[in-house]
Amino acid sequence: MIITSLLDTDLYKFTMMQVVLHHFPAAQVEYRFKCRNAGVDLTPYVDEIREEVAQLCQVRFTPDELQYLRELRFIKSDFVDFLDLFHLNEKYVTIAPAAPGSGEIEITIRGPWLHTILFEVPLLAIVNEVYFRRTQPQPDWSEGRKRLEDKLALLKMPAHADCVIADYGSRRRFSRDWQEEVLQTMRRVLGPQLAGSSNVHFARTHNLVPLGTMAHEYLQACQALGPRLRDSQVFALEVWAKEYRGDLGIALSDTYGFDAFLRDFDLYFCKLFDGVRHDSGDPIAWGERMLAHYAAGRVDPQGKTLIFSDSLDIPRVIELYERFGGRCRLAFGVGTNLTNDLGYTPLQIVIKMTRCNGQPVAKLSDTPEKTMCDDPAYLAYLRQVFGIKAPA
Repeated sequence: MIITSLLDTDLYKFTMMQVVLHHFPAAQVEYRFKCRNAGVDLTPYVDEIREEVAQLCQVRFTPDELQYLRELRFIKSDFVDFLDLFHLNEKYVTIAPAAPGSGEIEITIRGPWLHTILFEVPLLAIVNEVYFRRTQPQPDWSEGRKRLEDKLALLKMPAHADCVIADYGSRRRFSRDWQEEVLQTMRRVLGPQLAGSSNVHFARTHNLVPLGTMAHEYLQACQALGPRLRDSQVFALEVWAKEYRGDLGIALSDTYGFDAFLRDFDLYFCKLFDGVRHDSGDPIAWGERMLAHYAAGRVDPQGKTLIFSDSLDIPRVIELYERFGGRCRLAFGVGTNLTNDLGYTPLQIVIKMTRCNGQPVAKLSDTPEKTMCDDPAYLAYLRQVFGIKAPA
């Protein structure tokens, strides 16, 4: 059994779920799975994935886990009471081979947002672990440990003593046990340079800080839930601020492209939110523009945090640290490069929200290949509304 705790997911799933409970409890959504690796055949593993999902749906929150959540100051008591009754239901998930010979599988999650939001991360972790335990039955752990030690040695150099990173690697990890070993090694070697983990289960069991705020799905859903499409990003940020009142103040900047974000992220939001997170496009150009945006509003960037989390490896982290260190607060979320680097090609798999309340929703990423929508007409309309040119 791969998933043995419902805390074995990213913190932002719970923070978004609390917003859903309090503001959008009737929302209906649809998510779809995509594997971006060419030539990877996942169809032999469909039955095993189904079996793991069935077992996942038998897991419940334990009293100790609920008490841990209750002690997080931004988690409200009625939400924990709801989680005490909660379980995932496999009737909301469909897993099947796609067209014969394609090697692709179709995974669709469809149902109430409140009851489906926790599927994404454990389901991706299941697909990863099933795939790798079948294709690499005797992993080269020594190679993985050597690679990890070499990376951490770069961070331990005196010039990088203030460079802080976090584990963001749950969804694309090689396995649950390997992620735990990576975290234990990072904690031993890095000490205070390890900021924490997005994984709530490991944060709890290893006394780390759980990290995360919002994901793209939240801002996407607001395309259908807000009063007007053009105002959906502003609506999402305002609802978030209303729910958390100063906690969890990191805004995600690329759901509609960075230009549209800067237009919406006015002086009010610059002062209200603690910082912003980068997840697509050129990180250096993004960071320079974000600092300039703060400066233009006479907001001191020294009091704001830039979080970089897009496909990072340690050399890239160090490059960004050297570029922006001392100019603002910095944080780095590293995922696949830490939790799935044993010498095998990692799976580039995602589960993205594609509909909310029957309406198409989409992310207009600054990295075009990350855009995912099942309705080209809606995508064109979204670009028109937010003034975003289609990629060449």
